[in-house]
Amino acid sequence: MTKPICILLIDDHPVVRTGYRRLLESTPDICVVAEADDGESGYQQYLEHQPDVTILDLNMPGIGGLETIRRIKARDSVAHILVFSMLNNATMAQRSLKAGATGFLSKQSGIGEMIQAVRQVNAGKIYIESELAATLALNATRKDTCESPLDMLTKREFQIFKLIAEGNSSVQIAEKLAISPKTVGVHHVNLMRKLQLQNTTQLIRMAINNDVIPT
Repeated sequence: MTKPICILLIDDHPVVRTGYRRLLESTPDICVVAEADDGESGYQQYLEHQPDVTILDLNMPGIGGLETIRRIKARDSVAHILVFSMLNNATMAQRSLKAGATGFLSKQSGIGEMIQAVRQVNAGKIYIESELAATLALNATRKDTCESPLDMLTKREFQIFKLIAEGNSSVQIAEKLAISPKTVGVHHVNLMRKLQLQNTTQLIRMAINNDVIPT
């Protein structure tokens, strides 16, 4: 008998996790071995269970999805990670892949595509839903295409950009990222300068327009 694909689910909504588990385990070759509701506990669950595929959302409390991906990949370079997110745009897909994800799927996708993505990622292949894959390919081949302004940000600046857009204060961001409020302030100034933003309202508007945070 073929060993089932063992899944770790990381999402901050219990109802969503329950739905995913039910749908995934309706397939004989997939089983969910663990769940977590944030990035920190998700990382610990990964270390404990060593799943074949980790499915996670990007928009979670704490360190968030991108940093969770980086931590898992730093510990296990061959980890198979599938992002399943409401933030379905090329910028976030690129960010996820750069962080180490091996798949990116919108939460609007059907269960059939989700299962297909799990199997492909488990096989060591990259899976990106077709619409996003076409956009990424077009952006890569068109030399005159303008990159997103967010591509200018470093990993840390992007983390802070997202956390500010979500309404976190400098002190809260410092606690989440384990850095000093002064360091947060320096990154804040730098990212505002790079993006040519004047205030937090403009920052939030840019985050919404680029699907970094849900509307």
